[in-house]
Amino acid sequence: MKEDFFIAFVYSKKREVKIKMASEKVLAAKKEKVAALTELLKGSCSGALVDYKGITVEEDTKLRREMRENNVRYFVEKNSMLRLAFKEAGIDGFDEILNGTTAIALSVSDETAPARILGKYSDEMGDGKFELKAGFIGTTVYDKAGVIALSKIPSKEVLLAQLVGSLQGPLTKLAATLKAVADKKSEEGAA
Repeated sequence: MKEDFFIAFVYSKKREVKIKMASEKVLAAKKEKVAALTELLKGSCSGALVDYKGITVEEDTKLRREMRENNVRYFVEKNSMLRLAFKEAGIDGFDEILNGTTAIALSVSDETAPARILGKYSDEMGDGKFELKAGFIGTTVYDKAGVIALSKIPSKEVLLAQLVGSLQGPLTKLAATLKAVADKKSEEGAA
């Protein structure tokens, strides 16, 4: 792993420029944070990034509650930390969108939940207040349009219910037809 270091310029009252290296403790804490984020990304099946500027505390609380109910982890993180974590997790393609205010939603079990929930809130709030930026499923990265398309896909439970409903109609008709044939044969046999 390439060792990164940070340099801070400190101006004294005499206008001399002194170079001060970030402390070892700060660098170690940042590396630990990136490692934890990397593991979180690797353990997630999907995620979505959003620009959250302008939302109220009430809106944010409502969003976080829905995220918890759907087992989606949602948090705000520094773009630089996310950039490094995505790179280490092998998920490339976020460098262009990691700017401004960024929050991330991650799911370990539902591929569409982060995009679906954030997309719903984006539609409700409108006015550029809460905009989807990008997302991923596994190591496949989706741009804004892709995440918006993912946000329109119903949850796995809803899709299964729709499948069962669509199969139930033809099966009911088949059962009724078979019963009618059996009744007709039993009438013919009795006569």
